[in-house]
Amino acid sequence: MHGWVRVAPFNDPRLSLLLRLPVWFLRGPRRAVGGATPAEARWRAVEVERARPHGAGEIVARLAGIDDRDAAVALEGVEIFLERARFPAPTEDEVYWADLIGCTVLDPDGAPLGAVVAIDDHPAHPVMRLSDAGRERLVPLVPELIRSIDLEARTVVADWRRDW
Repeated sequence: MHGWVRVAPFNDPRLSLLLRLPVWFLRGPRRAVGGATPAEARWRAVEVERARPHGAGEIVARLAGIDDRDAAVALEGVEIFLERARFPAPTEDEVYWADLIGCTVLDPDGAPLGAVVAIDDHPAHPVMRLSDAGRERLVPLVPELIRSIDLEARTVVADWRRDW
């Protein structure tokens, strides 16, 4: 597969939006590509010709303009970004994890537990990483504990207590 690239997504490759969106935005790489200086190679949009899950945790993709092994290897360490405006609308009971970043998580009594700074995908279930005045707290992101999510108000109510 000359010129194909391997990608390690942050989620299940079979569910990744990398498979569905026709343009990826690359940040990097550490070295120049196609004669461009590193500054010129910092951000670029590439058309995805084909992408599919590969193995247990990867995606392989054919990108326009990446025609041989050397060009593919030159992309090592590149970060891939997607245009948020192109994401499919979530259903009523779905939310994009990225939309939770910055939300305040409240306990059932309305006391703040912290702000979501990251969501970690663990084998058992995802976990919200919260920050509250320098203290880190982990709260499972599972339906049994999440009472409500209000993206307009930027709040999540979780059945979790400050002393847990």
